[in-house]
Amino acid sequence: VQLQAFGGGLVQAGGSLRLSCAASQYTVYRYVMAWFRQAPGKEREFVAHISRDGSATYVDSVKGRFTISRDNAVSTVDLQMNNLKPEDTAVYYCAAKFLVPSTLWNDYNYWGQGTLVTVSS
Repeated sequence: VQLQAFGGGLVQAGGSLRLSCAASQYTVYRYVMAWFRQAPGKEREFVAHISRDGSATYVDSVKGRFTISRDNAVSTVDLQMNNLKPEDTAVYYCAAKFLVPSTLWNDYNYWGQGTLVTVSS
């Protein structure tokens, strides 16, 4: 599967952005989907994942602010990000894997190209 992430940009602290990840050939329904992020000089970090049945898990730092959702009909997975903080600044990547959800980036087989989110204070 090929993944394409888009929707990043520059936003002030407290603002919102919505990231989208499109999967090729209407195949997103087959996968566990996730968002990771990587800030400059830091390791790639788990943000959220959503299983095939729609259940979601979040890293503690984004709980209550971010929402991951999937639309199998149009083969997309979105990340709604509200109340953004400067520490959310990073390149955000969508990823896909089969079967069991994971918070470990190296468990994921397929990756999008990344989209930059910059939150100014």
